[in-house]
Amino acid sequence: MKLLNFEEELDSFNSSQRYKALTQLAEKHLNTAAPEGTNVNMHFHSFFSYNAEGYSPSHIAWEAKKNGLYAAGLCDFDVLDGMEEFLQAGLILGLRSTVNVETRAYLKEYANVDINSPGEPGVTYIMGAGFAKVFPPDSPQAKGQAGYRDRARSRNISLINRINPHLPDIAIDYEKDVVPLTPSGSATERHIISAYINKVKSVFEHPDAVVGFLSKLLGKNAEETIELLANMPALEEIVRSKLAKRGGIGYEQPSVGTFPAVEDFIKWVASCEAIPMTTWLDGTSGGEKDGRAMLECLKAKGCVAMNIIPDRNWNISNAQIKAIKTANLKAIVEAAEKMYLPINIGTEMNKLGLPFVDDLNGEALKPYREVFLRGARIMTGHSLLLRYADYSYISARANTDFKNVQAKNAFFEAVGKMIPMTTSQAMQLKDMDKEKAIAWFRNAVSGK
Repeated sequence: MKLLNFEEELDSFNSSQRYKALTQLAEKHLNTAAPEGTNVNMHFHSFFSYNAEGYSPSHIAWEAKKNGLYAAGLCDFDVLDGMEEFLQAGLILGLRSTVNVETRAYLKEYANVDINSPGEPGVTYIMGAGFAKVFPPDSPQAKGQAGYRDRARSRNISLINRINPHLPDIAIDYEKDVVPLTPSGSATERHIISAYINKVKSVFEHPDAVVGFLSKLLGKNAEETIELLANMPALEEIVRSKLAKRGGIGYEQPSVGTFPAVEDFIKWVASCEAIPMTTWLDGTSGGEKDGRAMLECLKAKGCVAMNIIPDRNWNISNAQIKAIKTANLKAIVEAAEKMYLPINIGTEMNKLGLPFVDDLNGEALKPYREVFLRGARIMTGHSLLLRYADYSYISARANTDFKNVQAKNAFFEAVGKMIPMTTSQAMQLKDMDKEKAIAWFRNAVSGK
């Protein structure tokens, strides 16, 4: 079977088919992969939440390996459904890997200002990084994860219930029209928009009728609408704005109860022995204006790392805005460095047009290449140590084993810098006593 056929099968909703395709790619086409470089993307969304290309965790891992990424991180919204698949794919392909989760939460100290969710005071994106354990279904950790999934589902259904009365001709059903667009039922707002567009096409079968309905909905003339129908990403963004975003017919201003409290999310992440992580947009909002203060606030609550989407901070056509945001990027990186907070970066890939990976050798990001590489290594080092030695970056033991956070960071970075773990090594480590596993890692990074 040809390379392209295997790659297409990587996005099957059938997990067995994805696994078979990945193992065949590893066996027959690994020699086509680019040499390992110094670029990393530690923030990929997969089709378990929303990936603009429809990529599964296995497909993301394969593309990362094929493109010579140094390390890669899965980061789905509200769910960890792809964790085992992505970590296994990393072993099969020889790719440094880690798994994160992202959500939105309410930060009471910033209740009166926007943070990094525009137009929504008090609401912040927030992450947990380096998940590596599977917890029993009745455990607090698994129940907490189910709670985030259920809360997202409830928000989705409420959004549809607000939109449907305004658009009875294309009203959708969550179970029938939205859930089938995902492999595990974990739909996002973007899936809802896709479902509405699909419904328009099925209800108004004639092309002229489709154009007529969308023109009226979007306030566009027929020619503009025809152009949008030929550019689905642009159409989806405009429909999303009209239906779900601020000012749209289904939008509802978040309240204190719409999202979980930041403190509750951090507590859940820590209970999973993962790394609570704050996020950064571009420093232009009221909440991010004093980046150091924001970091200190969230660090006091338990966040010990930070995520950045660098492309938003420099890839800007307006020279004046670009100058402001690149200066803000420099300031927040320096602030995080002074606080010894590892930095996680990525491009998300939840919207067409986003780059597959940031160019850390380019003019804009080269000054931060070593900082971002160090962050990636710490995240992958933590993932390995947690998964195979039950040793977390945030554990009390890790905090007492090292004289300061700099020494701790250096150790976890050294583990993440190791040659990528193989399946056979992973099996050996799983059979070891945890103390022997920790010793194995310590010896490996010390050269013994």
